[in-house]
Amino acid sequence: MSEEIKVTTKSPSENDLVQRNDKDIIQTEIVSGDNKKTHRKRVRMSLTHRRMIVGYVFILPWLIGFFMFYVRSVILAGRFSMSLMDMDANAGGYTLKFIGLENYIKAFREHATFKQVLTTSLTNMLVDVPLITFFSLFMAILLNKKFKGRAVFRAIFFLPIILNSGAISEMMALAQAMMNGGITPTASELSSSAGSGVLAFDIDYLISMFMNLGLPARFVNYLSSAVSRINEIISASGVQIIIFIAALQSIPGSMYEVAKIEGATGYETFWKVTFPMVMPHIITNVVYTIVDSFTDSAVVDLAHDTMFKTFNWGLGSAFTIISTIVTCAILGIVVFLLQKRTFYYN
Repeated sequence: MSEEIKVTTKSPSENDLVQRNDKDIIQTEIVSGDNKKTHRKRVRMSLTHRRMIVGYVFILPWLIGFFMFYVRSVILAGRFSMSLMDMDANAGGYTLKFIGLENYIKAFREHATFKQVLTTSLTNMLVDVPLITFFSLFMAILLNKKFKGRAVFRAIFFLPIILNSGAISEMMALAQAMMNGGITPTASELSSSAGSGVLAFDIDYLISMFMNLGLPARFVNYLSSAVSRINEIISASGVQIIIFIAALQSIPGSMYEVAKIEGATGYETFWKVTFPMVMPHIITNVVYTIVDSFTDSAVVDLAHDTMFKTFNWGLGSAFTIISTIVTCAILGIVVFLLQKRTFYYN
Protein backbone atom coordinates (compact mmCIF):
# COMPACT_ATOMS: atom_id res chain seq x y z
CA MET A 1 0.00 0.00 0.00
CA SER A 2 1.62 3.23 -1.20
CA GLU A 3 1.86 6.38 0.83
CA GLU A 4 1.84 9.90 -0.63
CA ILE A 5 3.13 12.89 1.26
CA LYS A 6 2.82 16.43 -0.10
CA VAL A 7 4.60 19.34 1.53
CA THR A 8 3.81 22.69 0.00
CA THR A 9 4.94 26.09 1.22
CA LYS A 10 2.37 28.78 0.88
CA SER A 11 3.24 31.16 -1.93
CA PRO A 12 2.53 34.81 -1.19
CA SER A 13 0.96 37.13 -3.68
CA GLU A 14 2.96 39.10 -6.23
CA ASN A 15 2.61 42.32 -4.26
CA ASP A 16 3.97 40.56 -1.17
CA LEU A 17 6.98 39.45 -3.19
CA VAL A 18 7.80 43.06 -4.10
CA GLN A 19 7.35 44.23 -0.50
CA ARG A 20 9.65 41.44 0.80
CA ASN A 21 12.62 42.76 -1.20
CA ASP A 22 11.88 40.55 -4.22
CA LYS A 23 12.97 37.29 -2.54
CA ASP A 24 12.36 34.17 -4.57
CA ILE A 25 9.83 31.77 -3.04
CA ILE A 26 10.58 28.11 -3.61
CA GLN A 27 7.58 25.81 -3.70
CA THR A 28 8.54 22.17 -3.12
CA GLU A 29 6.31 19.18 -3.64
CA ILE A 30 7.53 15.75 -2.45
CA VAL A 31 5.78 12.54 -3.46
CA SER A 32 7.02 9.34 -1.79
CA GLY A 33 5.85 5.81 -2.52
CA ASP A 34 6.99 2.23 -2.07
CA ASN A 35 9.77 2.33 -4.67
CA LYS A 36 10.29 5.95 -5.78
CA LYS A 37 10.37 9.55 -4.60
CA THR A 38 9.82 12.56 -6.80
CA HIS A 39 11.22 15.99 -5.95
CA ARG A 40 9.96 18.96 -7.88
CA LYS A 41 11.11 22.52 -7.22
CA ARG A 42 9.65 25.58 -8.81
CA VAL A 43 11.07 29.06 -8.40
CA ARG A 44 8.54 31.85 -8.70
CA MET A 45 10.19 35.07 -9.77
CA SER A 46 8.92 38.42 -8.67
CA LEU A 47 7.52 41.04 -11.02
CA THR A 48 10.71 43.09 -10.80
CA HIS A 49 12.86 40.11 -11.80
CA ARG A 50 10.62 39.29 -14.75
CA ARG A 51 10.86 42.87 -15.98
CA MET A 52 14.64 42.75 -15.63
CA ILE A 53 14.80 39.60 -17.75
CA VAL A 54 12.61 41.17 -20.43
CA GLY A 55 14.85 44.24 -20.47
CA TYR A 56 18.01 42.14 -20.86
CA VAL A 57 16.40 40.20 -23.71
CA PHE A 58 15.63 43.44 -25.55
CA ILE A 59 19.19 44.79 -25.21
CA LEU A 60 20.84 41.41 -25.88
CA PRO A 61 21.41 42.08 -29.64
CA TRP A 62 23.09 45.40 -28.79
CA LEU A 63 25.26 43.76 -26.12
CA ILE A 64 26.41 41.10 -28.58
CA GLY A 65 27.34 43.72 -31.17
CA PHE A 66 28.99 45.90 -28.53
CA PHE A 67 31.34 43.18 -27.27
CA MET A 68 31.99 41.63 -30.68
CA PHE A 69 32.79 44.83 -32.59
CA TYR A 70 33.11 47.97 -30.47
CA VAL A 71 35.13 46.64 -27.54
CA ARG A 72 37.53 44.86 -29.91
CA SER A 73 37.96 48.06 -31.92
CA VAL A 74 38.69 50.11 -28.80
CA ILE A 75 41.33 47.60 -27.66
CA LEU A 76 43.01 47.67 -31.09
CA ALA A 77 42.89 51.48 -31.15
CA GLY A 78 44.52 51.54 -27.72
CA ARG A 79 47.32 49.28 -28.95
CA PHE A 80 47.85 51.37 -32.10
CA SER A 81 47.88 54.64 -30.13
CA MET A 82 50.78 53.43 -27.98
CA SER A 83 52.77 51.94 -30.84
CA LEU A 84 54.61 52.90 -34.01
CA MET A 85 53.13 51.01 -36.94
CA ASP A 86 55.34 49.84 -39.78
CA MET A 87 53.33 48.60 -42.75
CA ASP A 88 54.88 46.20 -45.28
CA ALA A 89 53.42 47.04 -48.68
CA ASN A 90 55.10 44.10 -50.43
CA ALA A 91 54.46 41.20 -48.08
CA GLY A 92 51.39 42.69 -46.47
CA GLY A 93 50.61 43.09 -42.80
CA TYR A 94 52.14 45.37 -40.22
CA THR A 95 54.42 45.41 -37.19
CA LEU A 96 53.95 47.40 -33.98
CA LYS A 97 56.73 48.94 -31.93
CA PHE A 98 55.74 50.04 -28.45
CA ILE A 99 56.50 53.75 -27.87
CA GLY A 100 54.38 54.50 -24.80
CA LEU A 101 52.59 57.84 -24.66
CA GLU A 102 54.57 59.57 -27.41
CA ASN A 103 51.55 59.82 -29.72
CA TYR A 104 49.47 61.47 -26.98
CA ILE A 105 52.27 63.93 -26.20
CA LYS A 106 52.60 64.72 -29.90
CA ALA A 107 48.85 65.27 -30.19
CA PHE A 108 48.85 68.00 -27.55
CA ARG A 109 52.33 69.50 -27.99
CA GLU A 110 53.40 69.07 -31.60
CA HIS A 111 50.32 68.67 -33.78
CA ALA A 112 49.30 71.96 -35.34
CA THR A 113 45.50 71.72 -35.32
CA PHE A 114 44.37 68.96 -32.93
CA LYS A 115 43.82 71.14 -29.86
CA GLN A 116 42.00 73.78 -31.90
CA VAL A 117 39.78 71.19 -33.59
CA LEU A 118 38.99 69.49 -30.26
CA THR A 119 38.13 72.83 -28.61
CA THR A 120 35.91 73.84 -31.55
CA SER A 121 34.08 70.51 -31.44
CA LEU A 122 33.47 70.87 -27.69
CA THR A 123 32.20 74.43 -28.14
CA ASN A 124 29.83 73.42 -30.93
CA MET A 125 28.57 70.56 -28.79
CA LEU A 126 27.88 72.85 -25.82
CA VAL A 127 25.93 75.17 -28.12
CA ASP A 128 24.04 72.53 -30.08
CA VAL A 129 22.97 70.05 -27.37
CA PRO A 130 20.71 72.41 -25.33
CA LEU A 131 19.24 73.95 -28.50
CA ILE A 132 18.54 70.58 -30.14
CA THR A 133 17.02 69.18 -26.94
CA PHE A 134 14.64 72.07 -26.23
CA PHE A 135 13.81 72.60 -29.91
CA SER A 136 12.90 68.91 -30.15
CA LEU A 137 10.73 69.14 -27.03
CA PHE A 138 9.00 72.25 -28.34
CA MET A 139 8.26 70.68 -31.73
CA ALA A 140 7.13 67.44 -30.10
CA ILE A 141 4.58 69.35 -27.99
CA LEU A 142 3.25 71.04 -31.14
CA LEU A 143 3.17 67.82 -33.18
CA ASN A 144 1.46 65.95 -30.35
CA LYS A 145 -1.60 68.17 -30.59
CA LYS A 146 -4.54 67.13 -32.74
CA PHE A 147 -4.78 69.02 -36.02
CA LYS A 148 -5.21 68.24 -39.70
CA GLY A 149 -2.12 67.03 -41.47
CA ARG A 150 -0.31 66.06 -38.28
CA ALA A 151 1.19 62.92 -39.83
CA VAL A 152 2.53 64.93 -42.78
CA PHE A 153 4.30 67.42 -40.52
CA ARG A 154 5.78 64.61 -38.45
CA ALA A 155 7.16 63.04 -41.63
CA ILE A 156 8.64 66.38 -42.71
CA PHE A 157 10.62 66.71 -39.49
CA PHE A 158 11.89 63.14 -39.86
CA LEU A 159 12.96 63.63 -43.48
CA PRO A 160 16.45 64.99 -42.56
CA ILE A 161 17.27 61.60 -41.04
CA ILE A 162 16.55 59.94 -44.38
CA LEU A 163 18.22 62.67 -46.41
CA ASN A 164 21.43 62.31 -44.39
CA SER A 165 22.07 58.86 -45.84
CA GLY A 166 25.18 58.47 -47.97
CA ALA A 167 23.76 58.36 -51.48
CA ILE A 168 21.18 61.09 -50.91
CA SER A 169 23.73 63.35 -49.20
CA GLU A 170 26.08 63.07 -52.18
CA MET A 171 23.23 63.81 -54.56
CA MET A 172 22.18 66.90 -52.59
CA ALA A 173 25.79 68.12 -52.39
CA LEU A 174 26.19 67.68 -56.15
CA ALA A 175 22.95 69.57 -56.80
CA GLN A 176 24.06 72.41 -54.53
CA ALA A 177 27.45 72.58 -56.26
CA MET A 178 25.76 72.75 -59.66
CA MET A 179 23.46 75.54 -58.48
CA ASN A 180 26.39 77.50 -57.05
CA GLY A 181 28.22 77.07 -60.34
CA GLY A 182 25.25 78.52 -62.14
CA ILE A 183 23.06 76.21 -64.16
CA THR A 184 21.23 79.33 -65.28
CA PRO A 185 22.33 82.97 -65.30
CA THR A 186 19.79 83.73 -62.58
CA ALA A 187 21.30 81.13 -60.22
CA SER A 188 24.80 82.42 -60.91
CA GLU A 189 23.76 86.02 -60.27
CA LEU A 190 22.01 85.10 -57.04
CA SER A 191 25.03 83.17 -55.85
CA SER A 192 27.45 86.00 -56.59
CA SER A 193 25.17 88.66 -55.13
CA ALA A 194 24.67 86.64 -51.96
CA GLY A 195 28.43 86.25 -51.66
CA SER A 196 28.97 89.96 -52.12
CA GLY A 197 26.48 90.83 -49.42
CA VAL A 198 23.78 92.39 -51.63
CA LEU A 199 21.14 89.83 -50.77
CA ALA A 200 22.86 88.31 -47.75
CA PHE A 201 21.25 88.62 -44.33
CA ASP A 202 23.09 91.17 -42.19
CA ILE A 203 23.61 89.30 -38.93
CA ASP A 204 26.00 91.96 -37.63
CA TYR A 205 23.16 94.49 -37.53
CA LEU A 206 21.07 92.22 -35.31
CA ILE A 207 24.04 91.54 -33.01
CA SER A 208 24.66 95.24 -32.56
CA MET A 209 20.94 95.82 -31.95
CA PHE A 210 20.84 93.17 -29.18
CA MET A 211 23.99 94.61 -27.64
CA ASN A 212 22.41 98.08 -27.59
CA LEU A 213 19.40 96.63 -25.78
CA GLY A 214 21.70 95.72 -22.89
CA LEU A 215 21.73 91.94 -23.35
CA PRO A 216 24.86 90.17 -22.03
CA ALA A 217 27.58 89.66 -24.62
CA ARG A 218 27.82 85.92 -23.91
CA PHE A 219 24.08 85.47 -24.48
CA VAL A 220 24.23 87.39 -27.76
CA ASN A 221 27.22 85.35 -28.92
CA TYR A 222 25.37 82.16 -27.98
CA LEU A 223 22.33 83.18 -30.03
CA SER A 224 24.40 84.28 -33.01
CA SER A 225 26.33 81.01 -33.08
CA ALA A 226 23.05 79.09 -32.82
CA VAL A 227 21.45 81.05 -35.67
CA SER A 228 24.47 80.43 -37.88
CA ARG A 229 23.89 76.65 -37.52
CA ILE A 230 20.09 76.59 -37.49
CA ASN A 231 20.02 74.22 -40.47
CA GLU A 232 22.24 71.72 -38.67
CA ILE A 233 20.12 71.99 -35.51
CA ILE A 234 16.89 71.23 -37.38
CA SER A 235 18.50 68.38 -39.31
CA ALA A 236 19.77 66.78 -36.09
CA SER A 237 16.41 66.91 -34.25
CA GLY A 238 14.43 64.18 -36.04
CA VAL A 239 15.10 61.25 -33.68
CA GLN A 240 14.76 63.43 -30.58
CA ILE A 241 11.35 64.70 -31.70
CA ILE A 242 10.08 61.12 -32.11
CA ILE A 243 11.35 60.14 -28.65
CA PHE A 244 9.66 63.16 -27.06
CA ILE A 245 6.38 62.44 -28.88
CA ALA A 246 6.43 58.91 -27.46
CA ALA A 247 7.13 60.35 -24.00
CA LEU A 248 4.26 62.84 -24.23
CA GLN A 249 1.83 60.15 -25.35
CA SER A 250 2.78 57.97 -22.36
CA ILE A 251 1.74 60.64 -19.81
CA PRO A 252 -1.57 59.64 -18.20
CA GLY A 253 -4.42 61.96 -19.15
CA SER A 254 -5.68 61.88 -15.56
CA MET A 255 -2.72 64.01 -14.49
CA TYR A 256 -3.74 66.79 -16.88
CA GLU A 257 -7.35 66.48 -15.72
CA VAL A 258 -6.29 66.92 -12.08
CA ALA A 259 -4.17 69.93 -12.98
CA LYS A 260 -7.11 71.46 -14.86
CA ILE A 261 -9.46 70.86 -11.93
CA GLU A 262 -6.97 72.50 -9.57
CA GLY A 263 -6.97 75.58 -11.81
CA ALA A 264 -3.39 75.27 -13.11
CA THR A 265 -2.48 77.41 -16.10
CA GLY A 266 -0.80 76.04 -19.22
CA TYR A 267 2.54 77.37 -18.01
CA GLU A 268 2.16 75.69 -14.62
CA THR A 269 0.96 72.45 -16.20
CA PHE A 270 4.05 72.29 -18.38
CA TRP A 271 6.55 72.81 -15.54
CA LYS A 272 4.65 70.77 -12.92
CA VAL A 273 3.37 67.88 -15.07
CA THR A 274 4.83 67.67 -18.56
CA PHE A 275 8.45 68.54 -17.89
CA PRO A 276 8.96 66.18 -14.88
CA MET A 277 7.27 63.33 -16.76
CA VAL A 278 9.52 63.64 -19.83
CA MET A 279 12.71 64.20 -17.80
CA PRO A 280 13.95 60.58 -18.23
CA HIS A 281 13.59 61.00 -21.99
CA ILE A 282 15.47 64.30 -21.81
CA ILE A 283 18.43 62.36 -20.42
CA THR A 284 18.10 59.86 -23.29
CA ASN A 285 18.02 62.62 -25.90
CA VAL A 286 20.93 64.50 -24.32
CA VAL A 287 23.07 61.35 -24.36
CA TYR A 288 22.08 60.62 -27.97
CA THR A 289 22.78 64.20 -29.06
CA ILE A 290 26.21 64.33 -27.41
CA VAL A 291 27.28 61.06 -29.02
CA ASP A 292 25.83 62.11 -32.37
CA SER A 293 27.61 65.48 -32.26
CA PHE A 294 30.98 63.86 -31.65
CA THR A 295 30.35 61.21 -34.30
CA ASP A 296 30.02 63.92 -36.95
CA SER A 297 32.59 66.27 -35.41
CA ALA A 298 35.80 67.59 -36.94
CA VAL A 299 37.86 65.49 -34.50
CA VAL A 300 36.60 62.28 -36.11
CA ASP A 301 37.36 63.65 -39.57
CA LEU A 302 40.87 64.64 -38.45
CA ALA A 303 41.51 61.17 -37.03
CA HIS A 304 40.21 59.55 -40.23
CA ASP A 305 42.42 61.71 -42.47
CA THR A 306 45.45 61.11 -40.25
CA MET A 307 45.04 57.33 -40.48
CA PHE A 308 43.89 56.84 -44.07
CA LYS A 309 45.61 59.74 -45.87
CA THR A 310 48.91 60.22 -44.07
CA PHE A 311 48.93 56.60 -42.79
CA ASN A 312 49.92 57.66 -39.29
CA TRP A 313 47.80 55.06 -37.52
CA GLY A 314 49.33 55.63 -34.11
CA LEU A 315 48.60 59.36 -34.01
CA GLY A 316 45.14 58.92 -35.54
CA SER A 317 44.30 56.25 -32.96
CA ALA A 318 45.46 58.63 -30.22
CA PHE A 319 43.03 61.25 -31.55
CA THR A 320 40.25 58.65 -31.42
CA ILE A 321 41.03 57.54 -27.86
CA ILE A 322 41.23 61.14 -26.62
CA SER A 323 37.89 62.09 -28.19
CA THR A 324 36.29 58.92 -26.79
CA ILE A 325 37.54 59.68 -23.27
CA VAL A 326 36.33 63.29 -23.51
CA THR A 327 32.92 62.12 -24.74
CA CYS A 328 32.55 59.57 -21.93
CA ALA A 329 33.60 62.16 -19.33
CA ILE A 330 31.03 64.67 -20.60
CA LEU A 331 28.34 61.98 -20.66
CA GLY A 332 29.14 60.96 -17.09
CA ILE A 333 28.99 64.55 -15.80
CA VAL A 334 25.77 65.39 -17.66
CA VAL A 335 23.97 62.20 -16.62
CA PHE A 336 25.10 62.64 -13.00
CA LEU A 337 23.75 66.19 -12.87
CA LEU A 338 20.46 65.40 -14.62
CA GLN A 339 19.87 62.19 -12.68
CA LYS A 340 19.43 64.13 -9.44
CA ARG A 341 16.47 66.05 -10.88
CA THR A 342 14.83 63.17 -12.72
CA PHE A 343 11.44 61.86 -11.71
CA TYR A 344 10.62 58.25 -12.68
CA TYR A 345 6.90 57.51 -12.88
CA ASN A 346 6.00 53.87 -12.20
